[in-house]
Amino acid sequence: MTLFVNRLTHLDASLWCPERGLIGASWRVDAELDGELGDDGMLFDFGEVKPWIKSRLDRGVDHTLLVPTEAPGVSVQECYEGLRVRTETPYALEVRGPRQAFSLLPWPEITAQRLGEYLGQGLMRQPPERVEAIRLTLGDEPIEGAGYSYSHGLKRHAGNCQRIAHGHRSRLHIWQNGQRCPSLEADWASRLDDRYLVDEADVDDGLEASFLGRLVTSYRAEQGHFVLSLPRERCVVMPTSTTVEHIAAWLAKEISRETGRATRVQAFEGIDKGAIAEARP
Repeated sequence: MTLFVNRLTHLDASLWCPERGLIGASWRVDAELDGELGDDGMLFDFGEVKPWIKSRLDRGVDHTLLVPTEAPGVSVQECYEGLRVRTETPYALEVRGPRQAFSLLPWPEITAQRLGEYLGQGLMRQPPERVEAIRLTLGDEPIEGAGYSYSHGLKRHAGNCQRIAHGHRSRLHIWQNGQRCPSLEADWASRLDDRYLVDEADVDDGLEASFLGRLVTSYRAEQGHFVLSLPRERCVVMPTSTTVEHIAAWLAKEISRETGRATRVQAFEGIDKGAIAEARP
């Protein structure tokens, strides 16, 4: 017997891609469980499937930086903060933080299919009674129109969003004069795609970093001390923290200033959640 649960939960993370660099990801998680029925006529109570799987994913790869340790130019070392991840191609990046902020995977690249298989195998180390196999499928949200991936960290967040390199893949909706503006959506999605969004208060540039065209950001949060360094052109510096509420407000203000028109923005943080803001020139 196979039990399936579609759209069981979502995973939000950042990953290092040998071709694109640091990118944000949001995956829908579908699950299938194989096993024998019990005397109650059930394999696994539907009410228990979601919290059982979600709690384990939340304690694992969710809101971490997924690191393919066998990718070219990737190195991982212990450091004062916990772990230090360095990359060389397609550009140089360094991230330091507590161990729980990273998911180290012995692969040359991260793919949704391989990650789903890996997570399913992990769940089977201590399976529920009568469950003989678990399969997880990770899928991108279909986006019609503009979408972008971004990474960030929220030092004031009480949960795992405080990790300095986690991210999302998101829609972007923009209205002016009561009408959606696909051209503006595509333009701004392109400006933000595969970028690191950073609060200017957390920028910690020294003379050497500025001379080399790099941006360094660091902060201390409840889980520990975090530091990230990457090329400045891969960053978007905001005057506030990079919560989705502030992202929506900042975008509305910037677009209104550039176009001279009142603007309404719906910004998403991954799948199915976000914030709406409006601004006038």
